[in-house]
Amino acid sequence: MILRNHVAIVTGAASGIGEGGAAIMAREGAHVILVDKDPRRSEEAASRIRSAGGSAEPLVLDVTDDTALQAGIASVASRHGRIDILHNHAGAQIAGDVEHVETEGFDRSWALNVRAHFMAARFVIPVMKAASKGVILNTSSSSGVLYDRQMIAYTTTKHAVIAMTRQMAGDVARHGIRVNALCPGWVDTPFNAPFIAQMGGREAIETYIAEKVPLGRWADVAEIAESILFLVSDRSSYMTGQILVVDGGETIA
Repeated sequence: MILRNHVAIVTGAASGIGEGGAAIMAREGAHVILVDKDPRRSEEAASRIRSAGGSAEPLVLDVTDDTALQAGIASVASRHGRIDILHNHAGAQIAGDVEHVETEGFDRSWALNVRAHFMAARFVIPVMKAASKGVILNTSSSSGVLYDRQMIAYTTTKHAVIAMTRQMAGDVARHGIRVNALCPGWVDTPFNAPFIAQMGGREAIETYIAEKVPLGRWADVAEIAESILFLVSDRSSYMTGQILVVDGGETIA
């Protein structure tokens, strides 16, 4: 198991890609802390991982609450003596173009999709520096490298994650810490509900994917999880400041 004895923190881990990434890390030997603000869903996700033979625990907090986030990360470091992996995955999709997106929604997108990633990394890096090693993975999106129709809050924040990842990687590389970003394309999870509604429903989104994605289909969560495992493990040991796009070819179409 390539992550044996590792301790990993995954935010937004109670469902979808977050849970899939946490599960594959646990399968490979990591003890995974599943961060989510929903107590029931985070415990259920941790229970599913444990039932499959993995090691996992929930950590209930709102990642946009700096005080709670700092205390939660400190508790993990204190209890386990190490933090090897941070996967910043928690995020939100807010629909609307520049004229119609709610400003509160734009601000929420920034707080969750960018600032919370920044703060979690800030709190984890001293622990990783002390160990002279660590991996931070930030979830961006294919929307971080593409125009995304009427989704200005989402695309702005996901572009920002890429810039932040590159800057962060340069800042901490000399301390043995690697920082990369993952840009998933279309993955069939409830996260896409705002965009599906904006597109006009399920039939419209299926048509869009069939036409715009060269592979002609959604990704499965398990396919994205394999990419996560690559980025957080020593399989990518000489890779930092990079952006891995996993989108069925949409960005080349």
